[in-house]
Amino acid sequence: MSEILYDEIPSLDLADFTSGNPERKQAFVEKLGQAYNNIGFVAIKSHGLSKDLQDNLYSSIKKFFSLPDEIKSKYEKPEIGYQRGYTGKGKEHAKGRNTGDLKEFYHVGQDLSSIPDKDPIKAEYPDNIWPSELPEFEAIALETYKTLEQAGKNMLKAIAIYLGLEETYFEDKVAHGNSILRQIHYFPIENPDEVPADAVRAAEHGDINLITLLMGASADGLQVLRKDGKWIPITALPDQLVVNVGDMLERLTNKKLKSTIHRVVNPPKEMMHTSRYSIPFFMHPRSDMDLTCLESCVDEQHPKQFEDATAGEFLDERLRELGLKK
Repeated sequence: MSEILYDEIPSLDLADFTSGNPERKQAFVEKLGQAYNNIGFVAIKSHGLSKDLQDNLYSSIKKFFSLPDEIKSKYEKPEIGYQRGYTGKGKEHAKGRNTGDLKEFYHVGQDLSSIPDKDPIKAEYPDNIWPSELPEFEAIALETYKTLEQAGKNMLKAIAIYLGLEETYFEDKVAHGNSILRQIHYFPIENPDEVPADAVRAAEHGDINLITLLMGASADGLQVLRKDGKWIPITALPDQLVVNVGDMLERLTNKKLKSTIHRVVNPPKEMMHTSRYSIPFFMHPRSDMDLTCLESCVDEQHPKQFEDATAGEFLDERLRELGLKK
């Protein structure tokens, strides 16, 4: 497949894949594969997430992040690696860095009440934490979670077809998976000279998971690193989600699909006093998923590049590297 240097990330319509029309479905798979081979990012519409639901979630999290730090910190749980609830300002840093990112965030995971008692995965997940100050947050967040999870499952079906696997290859691996809905607040900096010189909203990084589905952010700043070393801005229309390959999928496919480095840059100094909000859905499989490189992605030209590991082992290693787990 020829190498393409995109000036912007390709836009696709998920309805082409779910339409039932074989030609439209195949065209979607081919365009998606080409994008994920080259830049690792696409923007998609027809994902099922309504504007009202997005607006309600943004409205709710803005209320939460405007609360005093001492109230927000009641919902902080370092003992579970911050996997649910609040994570305070500057606690997370990119792999290989020590300076904390200029952000705070709130994690929502699987709704335990939706997992059958007979499924052993239920015992692995902590309960979600719901701030009493926002009674509406739980219903909005869980509906968003389910909607994005379904869109993610459809994307993984397309990826499976592209890889020459059964369309349902990922189904049992992501059933009640360890996915996270992360509500991020890049908080205002009133005095930019007081923060470390190398502090940024989100330093360059790859995502840990299979794929990430990102709702439109409230301000510019997201950039992706192209193969030739050029950073290009990621912009998506209000009705689109940005969907990118994560490290687990890159690992499974022996780098056939690219987990592309991206970052959120600081705004110009005169805009540092403004907030930016962003809501990614990190789609994770169950912890026992085998991430051993697919045999079809390994040959003489593409020797195996990764040690065998399960998704749970890889996630644990990464959380330690990010400063979120001891």
